[in-house]
Amino acid sequence: MTQFSFEFDPPKPTEPPATAPVAAPASLDLEQMARLLEQHADYRVLRRLVPCMDFGPHPGQPGAVQRVLVLDTETTGLSHPADKIIELALLLVQVDTATGLPFGAVDVFEGFEDPGMPIPKVAQEVTGISDEMVKGQRLDDEQVAALVSKADLIVAHNAGFDRPFVEARFPCFVAKSWACSFMDIDWKAAGSGSSKLSALANDQGWFYDAHRAQMDCHALLQVLRQPVGPSATTGLSQLIAAAAQPSFKLRATGSPFESKDQLKARGYRWDADARVWYCTLASQTLLDAELDWLKAEVYGRRSARPDVEAMDSTIRYSTRPGHSVEKGL
Repeated sequence: MTQFSFEFDPPKPTEPPATAPVAAPASLDLEQMARLLEQHADYRVLRRLVPCMDFGPHPGQPGAVQRVLVLDTETTGLSHPADKIIELALLLVQVDTATGLPFGAVDVFEGFEDPGMPIPKVAQEVTGISDEMVKGQRLDDEQVAALVSKADLIVAHNAGFDRPFVEARFPCFVAKSWACSFMDIDWKAAGSGSSKLSALANDQGWFYDAHRAQMDCHALLQVLRQPVGPSATTGLSQLIAAAAQPSFKLRATGSPFESKDQLKARGYRWDADARVWYCTLASQTLLDAELDWLKAEVYGRRSARPDVEAMDSTIRYSTRPGHSVEKGL
C-alpha cells in the first residue's frame, strides 16, 4: 500500500483556549438554561455544591436534638501506624431527631499539620496539598477538643479509615460514638450505583472539588440531609439510628477451606493476619440468621465455635476489640 504524508501549517485558532473562562451574554440566564435542559431526557445538569453555613431555624416543633460532628482527614498515606494527618476538617451541626434535618449555624474547624516527613507524591496528587502548604503548621488541639466535646455523634464517610488516625492524634475522640456513612447506610438498596461520596453528590445533582477535607465535609452533610432513596428518612436519621444499635463482628473460625468461595460470595472478607473469614452484622437478628446459615451451609455436622465480638458505637470503626460473645454451633 502506498502511503502519502503531507505537511501544512495548522489554521490559527479562532476560539479562546479551553481553559479560558467564557463569559455568558448578559441577557442569558444560566439558571433558566439549566432548568430548561433538565426538562429534556437527553441532558442532566450538575450544579456546583455551595456549602451551607446556616440551615436556618428549627424545622418543626422543638424536640430531641443530637449534635453531629462531620469529619474528614487528608493524610500522607493509608497506614495508620506509619502515616500522618496533614489536613483535618470538622463541621458541627444540630440535628432534629424527629425529622433528621440539620438546623442552625454550622461550627467549622479546618487546619493543616506538618507531618514531619515529605508528603509522598501520590498523596500530593490526590489532595493537592504540598509540603510548602503544611510546613510549620500544627492543628489546634484546644479548638479540636472544644468541638469534639460538644458532639453526641461523629460521622465520617470512611470511619474505619479516619477514626484510627484522629484517635492516635487526639485522645478526645476515643470515647465518642461514631457512625460511618459509607458502611451504615445501604446505598445500593437505595438505588445508588456507587457509595463513593462524589457519586452520591452527583446523584443529588451536585459536583464539588473532592479530596480537600472541608469541602468533603460540606458535601457529606448536604448528602446526608436528603432522604435516602425512596424512604422518607434522611441519611442523618439512619446514622443516628445505626449508632444506637450494637453490631457484631463474626469470624468463621475453623471453616473448611472448600467453603471459601461460599463465604466470599456471601460478603465475608479475608483477614490475612488472623487467617479467617469475617463479616459485620448490624443487629442480633442478623447475627442469629448468619449463625444458622454457617451451621447449615459451611460447618455441616462439624462442631464449631465461631468468634463473635459485640461492638457499640464507641468501639465500632476503631482498632480496639469489642466484647467477646460465646456462640457455639
